[in-house]
Amino acid sequence: MPSDGVVIVGTGQSGFQVAASLRMEGYDGPITLIGDEPNLPYQRPPLSKGFMAGKQDIEGTALRPLAFYDSHRIGLVMGAKVTQIDRVGRVVRLESGRVVPRTLHYDALVLAVGARNRTLPIKDAGLDGICYLRTDIEAVDIRQRLEHARDIVVIGGGFIGLELAAAACTLGKSVRVLELQSRLMPRVVSPILSDFYRDLHASQGVEISLGVALSEIVGYQGKVSQIVLSDGAVCPADLVLIGIGVVPNTELALDAGLSISNGIVVDEYLRTEDESVYAIGDCANHPNPYSTGRVRIESVQNAVDQAKCIAAAIVGRSENYRAVPWFWTDQFDIKLQMAGLSGGYGQVVTRGEPESRKFSLFYFRDGRLAAVDSVNRPGEHLAARKLIGAGTSITPEQAADLSVDLKMPAGKEE
Repeated sequence: MPSDGVVIVGTGQSGFQVAASLRMEGYDGPITLIGDEPNLPYQRPPLSKGFMAGKQDIEGTALRPLAFYDSHRIGLVMGAKVTQIDRVGRVVRLESGRVVPRTLHYDALVLAVGARNRTLPIKDAGLDGICYLRTDIEAVDIRQRLEHARDIVVIGGGFIGLELAAAACTLGKSVRVLELQSRLMPRVVSPILSDFYRDLHASQGVEISLGVALSEIVGYQGKVSQIVLSDGAVCPADLVLIGIGVVPNTELALDAGLSISNGIVVDEYLRTEDESVYAIGDCANHPNPYSTGRVRIESVQNAVDQAKCIAAAIVGRSENYRAVPWFWTDQFDIKLQMAGLSGGYGQVVTRGEPESRKFSLFYFRDGRLAAVDSVNRPGEHLAARKLIGAGTSITPEQAADLSVDLKMPAGKEE
């Protein structure tokens, strides 16, 4: 049976990048990229940012035009679902609903299956006007609804929820954000930054409710009309946007007998226990030198850098994954750029004044620099990525001192 070379399941950023990087690495064998969405592979970050705010067309989110896949000999299978992995025979089976089931024989299999939205476990959560954002189709639907909505409730005070809140507010809508925890973005930033974003949104007219849960959703003629909070407050709502996190898509890997623990478990080379099967991106739980343990990272950087690592491994240049994690979010006129992983930090130092809307927070773990969050300070963000990547630490005093050049801090360790 002839081989289909490298089979990639998932057409998000990570799946696309594996295919593109394989050709850049000189791989000349067959490549098949399989996705269950009907459209060309696209970028997800603009969906809650530029597109939602009306600054970008949905067509502009495509990663490459169709001609790219033809010219690079990448077989693109859209609107298809992989239903089974036979690891012994190195075969995947897929269905598209339009043609008879197909089988593909792989030399290497890459699982770039991503994640799906965590859903509200509450009665009437399926009413019209209750929306989630993950795909470009969902983004278009929400954007159209925003044109006619008046009272918008966003459930979840993380990146996605706050980006949607900022976009809706910019469009002149009445917006309220509900966060179950006592502060915004509690899993990823310090209280200093949580307070900054609470004040930012409040200054733009967004109402923030912290430490409250959704108790009930009320509808009228099949459409959401209001929500009831755990403290008894009733809020009008003709559009409810849910952003309460994601769940990694592990079912296919689990059925194939691969190890699962908050994602598909991989080693430092992004391989599962089956050396011919890799996992990458939002669905992969990997060891990370910038963390205190294993992590599953949801970011474009992680997807792109892991893809390059896997492509190198497939052509025989195995390198363990050591890229510095970085993230960003755009809300109103504020860009937050994050470098490193701050989990488990013991000390945080502020560089600059939050009131100026230009400052950075330096996180130290066991006395060494672990991460930096920069608000409207792109130069410091780039310097932080280089410091962290080089394993170079600075002192908390140097971090706080604006006169210290972060590109070459005095007394730095080599």
